[in-house]
Amino acid sequence: MGLCFLGSSAIWGPSNVSGPEGGSLSVLCGYDATFKTYNKWWCRGAVWRPCQILVQTTGSEQEVKKDRVSIRDNHKNLTFTVTMEKLRKDDADVYWCGIQRTGTDDGVQMTVSVDPAPTTVPTTTTTTTSTVPTTPAETTASAGRTGHLSDGRGHGAELSIPGCVSPTLCVCVCVCALVLLFLVSSSLLLKHDMRVPTRGHS
Repeated sequence: MGLCFLGSSAIWGPSNVSGPEGGSLSVLCGYDATFKTYNKWWCRGAVWRPCQILVQTTGSEQEVKKDRVSIRDNHKNLTFTVTMEKLRKDDADVYWCGIQRTGTDDGVQMTVSVDPAPTTVPTTTTTTTSTVPTTPAETTASAGRTGHLSDGRGHGAELSIPGCVSPTLCVCVCVCALVLLFLVSSSLLLKHDMRVPTRGHS
């Protein structure tokens, strides 16, 4: 393959291109109308003749892709585009845009560099939970309205006594009522026994 430097009338392109690590880059190379239907290629290596052709067109405008590199010719604009994807650090090197010709190929040299991948700072999300405190007045009022009994399984069961301001007072009233009922009953039984006449022995 012969060598055609940057600025040649046959083919031209940028002298330096770069892309981010993990990203992609595109190289646009132009050529003379004489070579519209000629095959175009993308070659890697600082030395012209032993450079490695990575991808090459077939003389049409159809895209050709091989591994992470693709090439597409545009006959109307007289340009072809090379795209390198998923860039790695070791992709940095000297490359060539070239035209395949009978006898001697034409090409233009350029340097490809890979920029370090951007660093990202992880973000953390903090969730705040707020609770409304219970005032002593609310606690006292609740205790005055309801009592708690155990249902035998460790769960509390609420006991409400209608008409009672305090459960303790209601219990005392009930006990007093029962005692009074017992005394009245005992008095009635005693009076009944006194009214029954005793029988004499014959």
